[in-house]
Amino acid sequence: MALCATAAWQVQAWRYGKQLADQEQALVQQRLDQAEAQYSLLLAEREQRQGLEQRLRDSESKHYQELNDAQHTQARLRDRLATADLRLSVLVERDASCAAVPAAAGTGGVDHGAVRARLDLAHARRIISITDDGDRGLIALRACQDYVRGLAR
Repeated sequence: MALCATAAWQVQAWRYGKQLADQEQALVQQRLDQAEAQYSLLLAEREQRQGLEQRLRDSESKHYQELNDAQHTQARLRDRLATADLRLSVLVERDASCAAVPAAAGTGGVDHGAVRARLDLAHARRIISITDDGDRGLIALRACQDYVRGLAR
């Protein structure tokens, strides 16, 4: 009887040992599946981040080039103003009471077109500076808008 009890005890221990081993194997497999899922999620997020970084680099280089081009254009304009190659002028509006025909026509023609007044060089430089600031602001605004659009993708 003691031998049967010992044999039954041993068989019972083998069964429980097998059940524990099976449970441990299932737990290991479950942890492995979770780790693989986390790894694939991390890879997808990394690819998404790298794509976003590439789009931002492209956008930044594009806007840097625009800003650089605008600066060169403004510098050429300032140089042309400084060398008197270019003069800024404004249209002078004449109201009806001042629109009289001149008494004598000059030898250049009888054109009674728009009257223009030349701007002083200092005023022209200030206007160019203001337009330069405006151009830079618009370029920065476009860069910010492209950045936000890039994040929304």
